[in-house]
Amino acid sequence: MSAGYSSGDIDDPAPPAINRLAVPNGTNAPLLSPETRRVISNKPLAQVSPSKASQVKTTTGNILEEALAHLIKVSPKLRPVIEQHHCHVFSPEGLAEEIDPFRSLVSGIISQQVSGAAAKSIKAKFVALFNEDVEDAGKHTFPTPSQVCTRSIEVLRTAGLSQRKAEYVLGLAEKFQNGELSAEMLFEASYEDVLEELIKVRGLGKWSVEMFACFGLKRMDVFSTGDLGVQRGMAAFVGRDVNKLKNGKGGKWKYMAEKEMEEIAEKYKPYRSVFMWYMWRVEDVDISTFNN
Repeated sequence: MSAGYSSGDIDDPAPPAINRLAVPNGTNAPLLSPETRRVISNKPLAQVSPSKASQVKTTTGNILEEALAHLIKVSPKLRPVIEQHHCHVFSPEGLAEEIDPFRSLVSGIISQQVSGAAAKSIKAKFVALFNEDVEDAGKHTFPTPSQVCTRSIEVLRTAGLSQRKAEYVLGLAEKFQNGELSAEMLFEASYEDVLEELIKVRGLGKWSVEMFACFGLKRMDVFSTGDLGVQRGMAAFVGRDVNKLKNGKGGKWKYMAEKEMEEIAEKYKPYRSVFMWYMWRVEDVDISTFNN
């Protein structure tokens, strides 16, 4: 599995890295307004006045270095896995990727409970619904929320979406169209507010929102206790035999209790997203599905 990461939902997979201001507790990805394509981002360091630029400590050019230094300081035994795997998602190149939040969330809904190949096929058919006059599929553009709102559930289902997923996608589009959700809100709001607002959307559970906040918004302090891969990686990291599954309450498999996970991860604030990324790597858990 490749150590690199791309959102999988960007038009330019290798945008030029612009050194911008960065914050561990906020959105670091440049976000595209789904309707206007306007970019919402932190200010480039080059646009900061010289008198203030000298006081800037954290930028997209060095925030990953700061995070890795913090992780190693907390736990030196992380050094080997850090040296083996480059965390592209929070690198200067990863933080340069422009993310359309509507596109990213729709892709996540499409990918739920289907194989990667099926998700790719359905997504291509979904996008094609809005590019009927463009023969070359390579030139198809992802629809805006207002475009999606012009289609009925029945039409959306012709792309291969289930009844429920078609309802989810249309409902999400309506929230972007009426202003309940926006790139500006997702960029500026606290993590708690982002979590609260997105979980209100049908089709987006807590885990889906956590993954979007980490891989889409590029927030550095996301931590998911409900992710089985993170549980497994953390159990292996603390020296447990992960080949013996434990059955938790309600018949759900667990490698580690949520309380214990939170207590361990607490030390890695405000860079728990990076810690989580490396916990996937400890057991080489496949995170390629997040590319969708």
